[in-house]
Amino acid sequence: MNRAELSIEPRAFRDAAALGGLNSAAVAGLLAAVGDLTFVLDPDGRIIDLAIGDPQLAGYGFHDAIGQPFIDTVMIEGRGKVVEMLSEAALGVPARWRQVTHATVIGELPVRYLIVAISDGRFAAIGRDLREAAALQQRLLQAQQSLERDYLRLRQAEARYRLLFDMANEPVLIVDAATRRIREANSAATRALAVKPGALVDQPVSTIVDPAEREALIAHLGAVEASDEVPPIAVRLRGGGAVQVAARLFRQARSALLLVRLAPAEPAPVESPSDTDWGEVVERMPDGFVLTDRQLVVRAANAAFLELAQLPTIERAKGARLDTWVGRPGVDVDLIAGQLREHGSVRNVASVLRGLDGGQEEIEISGVLAPGAEGDCFGFTIRAVGRRLRDMPTAGDKPLPRSVEQLTELVGRMSLKEIVRESTDLIERLCIEAALAYTSDNRASAAEVLGVSRQSLYSKLHRHGLGNLMSDED
Repeated sequence: MNRAELSIEPRAFRDAAALGGLNSAAVAGLLAAVGDLTFVLDPDGRIIDLAIGDPQLAGYGFHDAIGQPFIDTVMIEGRGKVVEMLSEAALGVPARWRQVTHATVIGELPVRYLIVAISDGRFAAIGRDLREAAALQQRLLQAQQSLERDYLRLRQAEARYRLLFDMANEPVLIVDAATRRIREANSAATRALAVKPGALVDQPVSTIVDPAEREALIAHLGAVEASDEVPPIAVRLRGGGAVQVAARLFRQARSALLLVRLAPAEPAPVESPSDTDWGEVVERMPDGFVLTDRQLVVRAANAAFLELAQLPTIERAKGARLDTWVGRPGVDVDLIAGQLREHGSVRNVASVLRGLDGGQEEIEISGVLAPGAEGDCFGFTIRAVGRRLRDMPTAGDKPLPRSVEQLTELVGRMSLKEIVRESTDLIERLCIEAALAYTSDNRASAAEVLGVSRQSLYSKLHRHGLGNLMSDED
């Protein structure tokens, strides 16, 4: 118990003469030494004198309070306590320590007082400074709150660990490295070993495997304690199932523990008889085929693609980006890849393929996004269509397209600048035809309607093949 919390009960000395004849100076010195701050009060509770035992309290302005009621020096919530202490002291009731707060020129000052009656109805208010105690209590409260926050975080972390531990699909055991007994087992482990929840706890870990495998399991756990590079071992469980046991040593609360994972034994890979067939079919395809990763880096390609790109071997293609040969660098292939990532497939996109010697071939490219062993990949088929396009008239000889659909078909076959020029010629021709129809083929009136000179209209008519240079009127 804190000594400061004890009540002060009056006790008389057995021999009052032992104190001798104390004079007022001795009593004043004694009272000043007892407390950090001592007031002498008259019967009405006014301050007659004071003594400051702690030099740190000298600047709080208490000397200015001489002559004022003691009750006025404390804050309003402590004035009731002062009244009670003065009443008890006047009635001879055993004094109790009571805490009040002074409102001083520097600020609030917590002080604990004991008021005792002295001579002639006067009182002595002996006070002890509580600033250090208040600061200590504040630090204690902060430390307690910090501990509570840490405890809450620990409980939350433990709850997350428990949830993840039990939700894991892989059987996991926590084994004491010293005793080789199971401390914890998740739900997957209890299902794999066909036991009730909690039945594995505190059981020897060797009991989970076939008796013939126990020595191998114990030897494996011992090796794990000595090295972190021990490969898993294959054992048979006591129920007959084959598993791969992998363990890892860790420490917790100064104890060595083993994290033991039970993974299903992996069957030997069986090569699908169709893998070779598919590879041979792709290699013999007449259209080019290219396999890339998501960054469009070539992984594989067939002979038709090597022939289109004029590459001598597949090694020249591997590791390079597809846009090294297909489309305009950074434009066509990136647009196709964006469509693949969004929709999963594209088909019959017109583009060009540039050969190693600088030659260029018109192509149509189709692609698909597919999952692979090393991540998603893109597969492209490339078909040369240059022979088909050679029979089409050139931009200068062919008639102008007559619809928006015909214009959009030019995307991929012509540059944007050429398409805009084709669109301008189309609009110009349509406007001239409309003006001629509006003026009944009167070219002078048509020029006036269009806001161009007659000579300029004749030039445009000749360029678009709409009539002779001279008008019918001329």
